[in-house]
Amino acid sequence: MTQGFNLLDTPWLPVRLGSGEVQAVGLLEAVRRCGEITALAETAPPSLVAEYRLLLAIVHRALVHSRGRWADADRLSWYRAGLPVDEVCAYLEAWRARFDVFGADHPFLQVAALREAAETRDKRKSWTQISLASANGNAPVVFDHSIDTEPVPIAPAAAVAHLLGFLQFTPGGLVKTLRDADKAGPLANTAAVLPVGATLAHTLCLNLHAAPLPGQPEDDRPAWERPPLTLGQLRGDPVLPSGPNDRYTRQTRAVLLDREADGSVKWLRFAAGWALADDPQAPDPMACFRAGSNGLVRVSFTEGRALWRDLPALVPAPQQGYQAAQVVQRAASLHQLSGQGRGRQALLVAGLASDQAKLLRWRMEQVALPEALLLEPDRALELRAHVATAETVYQQLRQTAVSLVADTLPDPKSKDTRSRARGMVESGPLAATYFAAAQSGLAAVMQHLADDEFDAAQRLWQRTLRQAANRAWQQLLVTLGSSPRAWRADARWSGLMHRWLHAHLAADELTPPASHLQEHRHGA
Repeated sequence: MTQGFNLLDTPWLPVRLGSGEVQAVGLLEAVRRCGEITALAETAPPSLVAEYRLLLAIVHRALVHSRGRWADADRLSWYRAGLPVDEVCAYLEAWRARFDVFGADHPFLQVAALREAAETRDKRKSWTQISLASANGNAPVVFDHSIDTEPVPIAPAAAVAHLLGFLQFTPGGLVKTLRDADKAGPLANTAAVLPVGATLAHTLCLNLHAAPLPGQPEDDRPAWERPPLTLGQLRGDPVLPSGPNDRYTRQTRAVLLDREADGSVKWLRFAAGWALADDPQAPDPMACFRAGSNGLVRVSFTEGRALWRDLPALVPAPQQGYQAAQVVQRAASLHQLSGQGRGRQALLVAGLASDQAKLLRWRMEQVALPEALLLEPDRALELRAHVATAETVYQQLRQTAVSLVADTLPDPKSKDTRSRARGMVESGPLAATYFAAAQSGLAAVMQHLADDEFDAAQRLWQRTLRQAANRAWQQLLVTLGSSPRAWRADARWSGLMHRWLHAHLAADELTPPASHLQEHRHGA
């Protein structure tokens, strides 16, 4: 049997240096070099977010142990001069045994009790059980065609990355071991937001949650500071999180990795975890919200929906129908203290979308917001108004497009025809073309807002939306072909659409471009 795999020393965490080189480092090295590491280099969005959350829990608890309390002024000092890495490293050394992946009594983020439990003692599953990118059980194939009965071994470092992402993003559903079903992970079906800085140290300072209040018990402990989970806890009712550290490391499923003779991982034991109860009054610090049909809903990655359509949920401003992530508010407070406000703050948005227990897609995007939009509510409200205008234009464009397509079909006035036309528009290029074209002007519009150039922002945005609508309309006409029926529908609805755009978006160009079908007809 090979030696242990301790995350403090063994290289496992992928990081990117200022030179662009990617290296794997242990946690101690990551902390010591956090001022020269530019970012984590994990490529799987769920694991990337989970690794940042792991580091945030480590730094927070290290500072609680060494200082008890700190203020935002301290956080600003660490942002400028560097984190107190000696204190963080000392904390990690104090808990060294709990970071051993194959430890006997308290393996890292695992449940040793599964080794002897009757339900799991003789029942092993493939490591793909905790891989959100792999096919397992009756889950649909996402990125691979592996089978459960003979998994390909993976390195312990890969197993840890899968485990971290899985515990945070696993959807709720059937488990059938210790409990029939289990609750979802804290970031299930969430587009998690993370302000990122020029270095790993900056990123950790931007997102670091507040110290405990005076007199408040320090009960927000990460998993490695808690006693090993018992079968009674795994069978018990869901438990509310005690705070961010608990959320960031909650063992939402019970897992125990089996190590092969060569040190690799093929099998694991698996059961229901320490279920996480929902607390509407204490949302996840990395979740942002927008209005849904029954109140606020978490922003997630909806198929075909451009992320910038939810920009109002990313900026901390008193906006009805939106709620920014707490980490964005923490970053804004740090910029407020620094007294700058003229730069840009990058926001990493990453996560995984699911439908109940079925995993649908994952995405990772980065948005660069002018700091002024984070610090000044009036500018954030202007941004919200511009995004709302884009949605209004699209709804009118979509409504007219449905009428156009219906006119190209037999019996265009019937309800069934309208329904069919609506489906054709929704599955066609209209939305993707419009919102992609509109996004091309978004960065310049946000910069105008940051520079107090509100009129310039409005003129540019109106021109951008008008051009985007025209481009989407042209693309729709191309898909309809050149039949006489399509020509007649074009003649009826194109003029109406352009007149609506002229009436609602003050135009620099008074004459809209000729449609594809009109050009074709005139040429004929």
